[in-house]
Amino acid sequence: MSAQSPESPQSPQSPQSPQSPERSSWRGVAEVDDVEARERELAGRLGSGSRRLLGELLRPYKRAVQLLVLVVVVENAARLSIPYLVKEGIDTGIAPIRRDDDLVPLLTIVGIMLVATLTQAVARQVFLVRSGRIGQDLLLEVRRRVFRHFQALSPAFHDDYTSGRVISRQTSDVDAIYEMLETGFDGLVTAALTLIGTAGLLLFLDVELGLVALLCGPFLAWLTNWFRKASADSYRRTREKVALVIVHFVESMGGIRAVQAFRREPRNQEIFDDVNDQYRAANLHAFRLVAWFMPGIRLIGNVTIGVVLLYGGYLAFHGDVTVGVLAAFLLYLRAFFEPMMEISQFYNTFQSASAALEKLAGVLDEEPGVPEPTDPVPVREARGEVRFDHVVFEYAPGRPVLPDLDLVVPAGQTLALVGTTGAGKTTLAKLATRFYDPVAGRVLLDGTDVRRLSSADLREHVVMVTQENYLFSGTIADNIRFGKPDATMEEVVGATTALGAHDFIAALPDGYETDVANRGGRLSAGQRQLVAFARAFLADPAVLILDEATSSLDIPSERMVQRALRTVLAGRTAVIIAHRLSTVEIADRVIVMEHGRIVEDGSPAELVAGGEGRYSDLHDAWLASLA
Repeated sequence: MSAQSPESPQSPQSPQSPQSPERSSWRGVAEVDDVEARERELAGRLGSGSRRLLGELLRPYKRAVQLLVLVVVVENAARLSIPYLVKEGIDTGIAPIRRDDDLVPLLTIVGIMLVATLTQAVARQVFLVRSGRIGQDLLLEVRRRVFRHFQALSPAFHDDYTSGRVISRQTSDVDAIYEMLETGFDGLVTAALTLIGTAGLLLFLDVELGLVALLCGPFLAWLTNWFRKASADSYRRTREKVALVIVHFVESMGGIRAVQAFRREPRNQEIFDDVNDQYRAANLHAFRLVAWFMPGIRLIGNVTIGVVLLYGGYLAFHGDVTVGVLAAFLLYLRAFFEPMMEISQFYNTFQSASAALEKLAGVLDEEPGVPEPTDPVPVREARGEVRFDHVVFEYAPGRPVLPDLDLVVPAGQTLALVGTTGAGKTTLAKLATRFYDPVAGRVLLDGTDVRRLSSADLREHVVMVTQENYLFSGTIADNIRFGKPDATMEEVVGATTALGAHDFIAALPDGYETDVANRGGRLSAGQRQLVAFARAFLADPAVLILDEATSSLDIPSERMVQRALRTVLAGRTAVIIAHRLSTVEIADRVIVMEHGRIVEDGSPAELVAGGEGRYSDLHDAWLASLA
């Protein structure tokens, strides 16, 4: 739910109602099924998205992984040799003892056992160090790849994909992968080697008794297969539910002022309790599966050990097997069922990580809405001419916002766009900055289609300042340098001085090193706007687009910003989207838009002098409001 979403007090929804609260009043949660389905569809296009992504990540470490497999084989071979050495110690080291010199075989076997134990310890230490390094490198690459891809995706994607879900991909999903890398690989290889090695050794020691011990195999296979299938769905559902919790928490805290202003806390708490309860229920279902699986394995294991002890004792009593063989059988059976007990934990982490990898693969398969050109045209020096050549654009199929726009903005001209809400003004700005691509027609910068320009070149020469005036965590100087990170302090001060912002910044407790706090909360709206202008001024683009840049300012702040505007716009092409005609007055040319079409075009003085038309009416209404 966006924090501003209204609710109907006449028909409250309880968390237990058939139409759950998140379906009825929170857009972020209501769309979860569509978003999750979209991720799964993308992840499954080429088979298993999770396996494919994991394979891509592991490919650079192929030799390192092969070495780890060898280390694990050595470790498990040393571990599996212990019961056999116990058998040899009993049968050939203890049974024949008659005098002191008969202790040599036993001491030799004990020595070999110590070497095997030391080998196992060293191999384990090597595995932990090497696997830990590979795991951290993989996590680093996952985070880097996801962050880079999220930044490359168009604003249209982020309009649908909530910020909470983005955070979920980078935090809880990556953490799930870390858990698998930390314990999963070792558990899987160890379990496989133990099961295969133990089964072979049991048959080697005594075929008849080994076959009796392995009668548990079909029961174990059935139980493991059931758990694998059931846990796959369960852990995918868990990943979905934790994303809901994060989405609601992030959006509620992000809009905390609106939440408190509209007394939204009880309703938000109700919805959070609901999604939190869904997350708890998903986890409880996963735990119930483990609660059936682990005792089932233990039951099969204990029954098998009992049967082997009974039948092996009978064989030993009749001299068909030795006491050492029976002791080795019991030790091997315990080693055989230990990894089966660990498989439940392995499946926990594996299924959780598999679901997380599936979601990450779905995101990484998302194609950018505005792809980079394969052969970009270099921009040496932009003049700033912007042309819209028969541009058609629509957000939804069949509903064009711009049905057929023809417009030329000469280099160096300041153009103001006015019109009612929904007339297409902001859409025009988004097309010029290539946040979106037109359905038909072309947008050109100095005669070159912007789709043929690299994003780096386009963003360098075309900059948009919006009414949000977003400031990032850090100092005022850092925020001003945002468009030019290598700018010196002298350049920063020069930009603020030219715009009239230096005095208020210098008066702050720490001057330019003042931390702006959360989204610039320590600055007024006018001060934030001046910082945003200084950022754009320092970047020095050829084309500057101002989208309602003064709409949220009071009169004194607006006048302060108006003075700065004249400095910012000098010598460059500018497109100003504004409802306040005080901002429009500084433009060279005004275009009035309606339903995506240009209905008036001329200088402010010409349009007012005509005495008729929409702009003239707007101008008269504005003058009346000042009286």
